[in-house]
Amino acid sequence: MGSVQIVTTILAAAITAVAVWLAVRAVLKMVAVIRLGQPAPERFSDKVARARTMLVETAGHTRMLKWGVVGAAHWFVMVGFVVLSLLVLEAYFEVVTTDGGLPIIGHWAIFGLVTEIIGVLGLVGILVLMAIRLRNRPTRPGGRSRFTGSTMWQGYFVEWIVLLVLIFGFVIRGFKVATDHFEFPFWATPVSHAVGAVLPDWADGVSVAAAIKIIISMTWLIVISLNVTMGVAWHRFLAFPNIFFKREPAKPAGSGLGALRPMTSQGKPLDFEEADPEKDQFGVAHVEQFSWKGLLDFSTCTECGRCQSQCPAWNTGKPLSPKLLVLSLRDHAYAKAPYLLAGGGKDLTGEEKATQAQLAHLDVLALAEADKPLIGTAEEGGVIDPDVLWSCTTCGACVEQCPVDIEHVDHIVDMRRYQVLIESSFPSEAGVMLRNLENKGNPWGAPQNTREDWTKGLDFEVPRVGEVDDFEYLFWVGCAGAFEDRAKKTTRAVATLLNEAGVKFAILGEGETCSGDPARRIGNEFVFQMLAQQNVETLNEAFEGRDKAKRKIVATCPHCFNTLGNEYGQLGGEFEVVHHTQLLAHLVATGKLTPVQPVDGGVTYHDPCYLGRHNRVFAAPREVLGDAIAGDLTEMPRNSERSFCCGAGGARMWMEEKIGKRINVDRVEEAMATGAKTVAVGCPFCSTMLNDGVNGKGAGEQVEVIDVASVLLRSVKPEQPQGGKETAPVGG
Repeated sequence: MGSVQIVTTILAAAITAVAVWLAVRAVLKMVAVIRLGQPAPERFSDKVARARTMLVETAGHTRMLKWGVVGAAHWFVMVGFVVLSLLVLEAYFEVVTTDGGLPIIGHWAIFGLVTEIIGVLGLVGILVLMAIRLRNRPTRPGGRSRFTGSTMWQGYFVEWIVLLVLIFGFVIRGFKVATDHFEFPFWATPVSHAVGAVLPDWADGVSVAAAIKIIISMTWLIVISLNVTMGVAWHRFLAFPNIFFKREPAKPAGSGLGALRPMTSQGKPLDFEEADPEKDQFGVAHVEQFSWKGLLDFSTCTECGRCQSQCPAWNTGKPLSPKLLVLSLRDHAYAKAPYLLAGGGKDLTGEEKATQAQLAHLDVLALAEADKPLIGTAEEGGVIDPDVLWSCTTCGACVEQCPVDIEHVDHIVDMRRYQVLIESSFPSEAGVMLRNLENKGNPWGAPQNTREDWTKGLDFEVPRVGEVDDFEYLFWVGCAGAFEDRAKKTTRAVATLLNEAGVKFAILGEGETCSGDPARRIGNEFVFQMLAQQNVETLNEAFEGRDKAKRKIVATCPHCFNTLGNEYGQLGGEFEVVHHTQLLAHLVATGKLTPVQPVDGGVTYHDPCYLGRHNRVFAAPREVLGDAIAGDLTEMPRNSERSFCCGAGGARMWMEEKIGKRINVDRVEEAMATGAKTVAVGCPFCSTMLNDGVNGKGAGEQVEVIDVASVLLRSVKPEQPQGGKETAPVGG
């Protein structure tokens, strides 16, 4: 060992010791913060499925590859980070001696070939990612960036570190080639040999380059250890547990889609018959009241902004960005952590749990952070502004796009639950809707005895549960389908088509009440459970004696479809629920419905969030339209899982849209740009919102918004009266 090797070895050992010590300290701090969260015992179920999903999503990069080039580039960088860590380890042998290498595998030609290929592809990948970040930098002219609000220096720092580590990997090999100490043949490592051809025959070059590579790598570890909220770096470790502990590992898309996470206290679902606000947690009022998985979510955020780029609120000038919301919660949690770890915190009555002695040594900044309200305006020092919280449509675009499975919608609704149930703080206009749900069983406040008025004028009898026992499907009409004029046309169309196809169905009539979707998504879990339990009891009675396979429900509203199929199971209601477009597609495919006259004029289809993204029903409505129209369906640029919300979900249907551009107008402009004369929908909320948008653009005579079922009915029974243009909705 020469003098150079002595110096490089000491430097490598010293910086590594510091980096490892800081890293251990950082990991212990992160674990301590995450453990402050509430229990979530359900996250430990079905470990085999969880491990399988984690491996598929990480190794297969299934979420990232949806983004094409950026996904492929990121995969190469990820593989490079994992595999080429062996070359960082090898550098510790190379600082000691110029011909050092990994024991055993370090001399295998196949090892040289694999690491050479990964090194080259990693270089290409990181250069692509750097170019994408620069092209989408927030300061660029031409609009908002998905990186707006991200900590840009951290992204640049990580990318430059990766680039330099990869470069110095080839420099080390190049010096080995130049000094004739390289163990791999040209065919396995052509790039390394090419680099060696231009480097001098410097005997100590290997050790110096290896030391620089170690210093670069350990500098990265030191920097991220001193910045535990540096998600752009920490996600490469935290993504694995975050995906492993996702809510529903078997789901093909984001596990936070479909059903909402039940309202829990101390990890157990809340029973409102026994719940006590002084003993049980009602939603989330403080950051430590999120589950530990929620705190892990916040820590894992990569700041990539894919959620932000897809969010309808963000894209129409609202203050909500799912990314910035998560980052605010993350930064607040870690800033408040010293206070919480010292024993601080408020009990459910608002009293301080810690003694003065416990808090005496705390930094004033941690105490100040502890005093911040979780929800509050800038003047109040709030972490999350109320306008941010109430801008969410719960469309799920953020959850669907997140590469590390953060469950944004669950966290937003948890905060809403506390605001609604304890603080009674929510947009005033939504109060009318909630009172109508409690008193009338529907958000419009329509009389219950008018639920069957839509059946008047049909040329066949609509059977009711109790009057017939041999029905195959229970037709869940829904509040919109029963009371809202546009939606009633869809209800009549579906009933007519089912009758035409010979499908035996029945309705509950006045026995049906609201599914509870708007109450649950605004945060009023109490009203949701009241309505849901009533419906579950009614449905169980209607299906008495049948097993689940024969407890079939068809629904025209995706919100009812989602609630009945995904959430009623939490309350003892197990049903086989299909959307009407799925049933209609089946009836056409089996020849029970035959389109005879194509509908022309051009048709585009708007994917409802709760049918498409939340429940992955993309094909069925398109199959129905494909059979019913003349020519091909004209797709909007944002379609299927990237469809743009109509603006009505998350109970936004009953709240005024006062900030930025109206979401429905943005979507209507996209639909009109296709040139289609008909905008087909599969949801009554979408129908209302898009009709309002079309009328707002003054295009009511040129563009028609109708349900898929009505399009099919026009093709199957062209002589069937359609009732002219859609009329205004009842009650708003």
